[in-house]
Amino acid sequence: MELNDVKETVRDVLVVGAGAAGLALACDLRRRGVDVQVVERAEGLFPGSRGKSIQPRTQEVLDDLGVIAEVRALGGPAPVGMVWENGVRQGEHRLFEDQTATAAEPYTGPWLLPQWRTQEILYARLLDLGGSVTFGTALTGLAQDADGVTAELTRAGGDGGEGAGGGARSLRTAYAVAADGGRSTVRRLLGIGMTGESVDPAPMLVADVRVPALDRLNWHIFPAAGGTFTTLCPLPGTPDFQLVANFAPDQAPDTTPEGVRALVAARTHLTADDVTEVRRASDFRPRAALADRFRDGRVFLAGDAAHVHSPAGGQGLNTSVQDAYNLGWKLGQTLRHGADPALLDSYEEERRPIAADMLGLSTRIHRGEARRGAETRQLGLGYRGGPLATGTAGALHAGDRAPDGPLPDGTTIFDALRGPHFTLLTVATNAELPPLDGRLVRRYEVDAYEPYGKGLFLIRPDGYVGWAGEDARGLREWLRAVGADTTGHRP
Repeated sequence: MELNDVKETVRDVLVVGAGAAGLALACDLRRRGVDVQVVERAEGLFPGSRGKSIQPRTQEVLDDLGVIAEVRALGGPAPVGMVWENGVRQGEHRLFEDQTATAAEPYTGPWLLPQWRTQEILYARLLDLGGSVTFGTALTGLAQDADGVTAELTRAGGDGGEGAGGGARSLRTAYAVAADGGRSTVRRLLGIGMTGESVDPAPMLVADVRVPALDRLNWHIFPAAGGTFTTLCPLPGTPDFQLVANFAPDQAPDTTPEGVRALVAARTHLTADDVTEVRRASDFRPRAALADRFRDGRVFLAGDAAHVHSPAGGQGLNTSVQDAYNLGWKLGQTLRHGADPALLDSYEEERRPIAADMLGLSTRIHRGEARRGAETRQLGLGYRGGPLATGTAGALHAGDRAPDGPLPDGTTIFDALRGPHFTLLTVATNAELPPLDGRLVRRYEVDAYEPYGKGLFLIRPDGYVGWAGEDARGLREWLRAVGADTTGHRP
């Protein structure tokens, strides 16, 4: 759709920003039949590798969104670190704790995939689902009332400015989501503050480079005096390395190709000529910040617009995608299945504490106060005690992540969960059930299985147990509250 063709367009949801969070949200909304418009200020997808670690919990999300095959095919496991000194290998340094896959947790360590590739995969999925992104379009105004949101959008000219192709247009939607990054225009227009701190006074440089002279078997680490370091990590599925280097607080990184080559020559055994190409380079100061709130009326914040992380530990992109995954089904239930809009209040209630915890973890890892262990895999995250967590049964509490495992027909629980529906697992029980709307809730019987124990487990579309019980008392009331019980009426 070309925004210049109309003066006002009506959609269900406006997503501002085509990063990983915005694209994941748009994919989730489209598979729910929600009419979504994604706009992106830039003329194309982000071209850098920065957020390269896909944690196990995010791999489960991408499995549900239908793109895990591409993610696994085009990425790879994190290589073992190799420490260098004066051009001599000093020994291995394991950056991540080893973990063995199990039936309940099929994805273990981080899967490396350049951020640009993750976004390409999600963008292709969005196109398959009938969605699109309008690039070169900036949000310049935002207003909301009791019935919806009105956004003013400016189509950039070919030079990135408001050239001949420019001109403001109006877009009317029921809801809007800010997924437009740490310098979010939407957040600024809403007047939402962001509280944070500098994680490290030392600036950092991140670059995508090609170094054919360096082997791709290790994540190469070059420590130096004064606490500075340089690393070169091979990026799976590409000929590139991601270069990361920190500097003294009073130094400014030189991001020119000549500056990047000089840095590599000064800090490693490689020469400047060994860097045959500098594809992208940027500098930043690590910061941790959390938006004061994740919602203002009909507008929500997600991803970096809501929380900004140190890159240490690989939590930023993952937390962002999981924001989208939490919000998508709630918007879908509200817009398509008559759920009480109060359901949307649970987004901030569930996600803001998670984001705060992950910010703290990223900061501790950056400062050397914590290792990249079980917490970074994000499989232990959940919503126990939250507004949508009701009951307990067997080994699980409502709010827990739903484990994977085998089903009697040879498929898996994750196969059963894949899609926009709710899932009722009856595990080692013949408890009587109320009528269920098969369009919204799918039922599966599971033999005795230790990660669940005996009971009934209603799993939300985002893979968390919403309701659990030894019998069905309270199940229908929970489904009704989230717009998933339509057996007695049609909204």
